[in-house]
Amino acid sequence: MTNEELILERLARIEQRLEGVARGENQMAAFAGPWENLSDLGRDLSLLTEPAVKKLTEEMVEVEVGFQMEDFFALIKKLLPSLKYLTWSLEQMENLIDWWQDMEPLLKLGFPKLIDYLDDLEQKGIFRINAAVLEMYGKIAANYNPEDIDAMGDGFVRMHGVVKKLSNPQLIRFLEKVIDIPLEINLEEARPAGPFGLLWRMRNKECKEGLGVLVELTKALSKLKAAPAEVA
Repeated sequence: MTNEELILERLARIEQRLEGVARGENQMAAFAGPWENLSDLGRDLSLLTEPAVKKLTEEMVEVEVGFQMEDFFALIKKLLPSLKYLTWSLEQMENLIDWWQDMEPLLKLGFPKLIDYLDDLEQKGIFRINAAVLEMYGKIAANYNPEDIDAMGDGFVRMHGVVKKLSNPQLIRFLEKVIDIPLEINLEEARPAGPFGLLWRMRNKECKEGLGVLVELTKALSKLKAAPAEVA
């Protein structure tokens, strides 16, 4: 082996040793970093400990008169038998949380629909109508005594009965026909008629049918006389 090779071999060994020393320094630095952080934390805590203890002492002096160790032990004695109630309360709290988790998606879906529904009622004027009705009731209460309002209530009930009768299909058809009668009358053909002229016109089939309807209406009008007696 030549001198040059020996020199190169020694240089390689020296480099390996230097690399080992560098790795050792890096490892020491890795351990020293956290230690320095802990040292800094210890110094900071030591600076805060004294004022914290002083403040705690001052606060404890204020409650020293009203606090005794016997009170603390009495609290512990009452707390231990009540642990089952605390456990039950926590279980119920868990049930409540589960219920809320189940209801939350429904509420997220329901509230927008409810808002849309209320907005639709507002657009239709339902709330304004209700406000007007309440105002009307307020005016009625201000101008009438309870007896008058009671009598008006009876009248409203009867009026609703009349409205119910008006919903009868037979009555509706009759009223529609009665309303159509003026549209079918030709006043230009109307001529004066005396007793004999009336008898002459009674030969007409339509006049006979009209007279029959008039007789039926006359018979029905007789019930108006009996109505007060029935009500009484």
